[in-house]
Amino acid sequence: MTSNTLLRAARRTFIAGTAALIVGTFAISSFVTPSVAADGPPSVADLAQGLLGAVVNISTSQTVKGTEGPGAVPMPQLPEGSPFQDFFDDFFKNRGGDKDGGAQKVQSLGSGFVVDAEQGIVVTNNHVIADADDIEVNFSDGVTLKATLVGTDTKTDVAVLKVDPKGHKLTAVKFGDSSKMRVGDWVMAIGNPFGLGGTVTVGIVSARNRDINSGPYDDFIQTDAAINRGNSGGPLFNSVGEVIGINTAIISPSGGSIGIGFSIPSQLASGVVDQLRQFGETRRGWLGVRIQPVTDDIAESLGMATAKGALVAGVIKGGPVDNGTILAGDVIIKFDGKDIHEMRDLPRVVAESTVGKAVDVVIVRKGVEQTVKVTLGRLEDGEKLASGEDGNTDQDNGDKAPAVSTASVLGMTVGELNDETRTKFGIAADVSGVVITDVAKDSAAAERGIQAGEVITEIAQESVATPKDVMDRIGALKEQGRKNALLMLASKSGELRFVTIRMD
Repeated sequence: MTSNTLLRAARRTFIAGTAALIVGTFAISSFVTPSVAADGPPSVADLAQGLLGAVVNISTSQTVKGTEGPGAVPMPQLPEGSPFQDFFDDFFKNRGGDKDGGAQKVQSLGSGFVVDAEQGIVVTNNHVIADADDIEVNFSDGVTLKATLVGTDTKTDVAVLKVDPKGHKLTAVKFGDSSKMRVGDWVMAIGNPFGLGGTVTVGIVSARNRDINSGPYDDFIQTDAAINRGNSGGPLFNSVGEVIGINTAIISPSGGSIGIGFSIPSQLASGVVDQLRQFGETRRGWLGVRIQPVTDDIAESLGMATAKGALVAGVIKGGPVDNGTILAGDVIIKFDGKDIHEMRDLPRVVAESTVGKAVDVVIVRKGVEQTVKVTLGRLEDGEKLASGEDGNTDQDNGDKAPAVSTASVLGMTVGELNDETRTKFGIAADVSGVVITDVAKDSAAAERGIQAGEVITEIAQESVATPKDVMDRIGALKEQGRKNALLMLASKSGELRFVTIRMD
């Protein structure tokens, strides 16, 4: 077999059971399925040419302490033999820092794109411009303009800048609908990797709905289009030149692209950009509940056929549902017509909703599905309210109560919650239930992370007030053939969580 034949064979791929040979020097060809025409053109030159003018390089400078001071910026650790070693050696050797720890300018580079040519609105990542003293936007035709900050959002890592075109004609791009993107669709990234402006790379959507634990609304598009340091804030385009993502993160042990990059989907980013432009800040919807995942054990304890939704672990005082509309122990399975498949879906769809909007929320309460109407508050106001909820947990000793009655169950020793036990464990006055005074090592309770000092407030969504209540509820569950007991536990300060314990 000749080398050319091997090369062609290596480029052969299969879609929907139909083999399509990738041809041409660019190695991107038409993918043909039984019913869909090609999305990947033989060349992306025309598409790239029309988009390059809208993608910008963003340079920032920040005044920090000198290289000898505590605020020094360290030399990055590069892999042995890295082609960028000489570049960084020269950069850090000749920065002109004051050896006495004096102030110096540190520069960084990133990417961005114009979304409004007339107003000079540029979108980028928050981490590209964070703490910058000066921001400059460099265009593909060589023009450099000073930028002012319109607003930032740390939760989604989005920032909006404004430049004054001063007679300079800008090129803008528009957001597309990221929800229509499918795994396997072609995408194009344009940005400023390692300071090399106007770099075009092409790949596909590798995955959707990625959670990389970078923020509360993680819903990233994963792509294998090459994204490197300096691409942050740049656009990810679909095949018709619409922005369907903002490139923001990579996984890279080496510091270079290994084909795993992440973009903020336009469905999330575009709403944030609109709010920052209009208000200079975000105004997100707020439900006012604390939630946790619905595990298989919890679903079984609640009589649910499948584990889905978000379990309400607590309701914030003074919040939108602090009127009994939604209760601790409810499972939210649909919000404003959108299914809540898992816990992390809820914060995102609530945040995307309009403040003051009345929405329908479908919940499962004690095994029964029902719909309640909720009027949303504003998250930013709710964060201030929630941060001030915990009061002083120090209690006066007072008169000691008589010896408490206790019971042993599921590896726990439980007792009455009175002045003596409140003082011993530092439990807040507004916490009620049955206190856990000891947890046996290697018990079912210990495996679930239950600790002495926590308070059992409910078992199987029925409140308990005495050790006898606990024993009775556990006994009743066993008689019903239940394998797990669902406990609502309160921390010393009153924060709630649900835990399931095996009873067999």
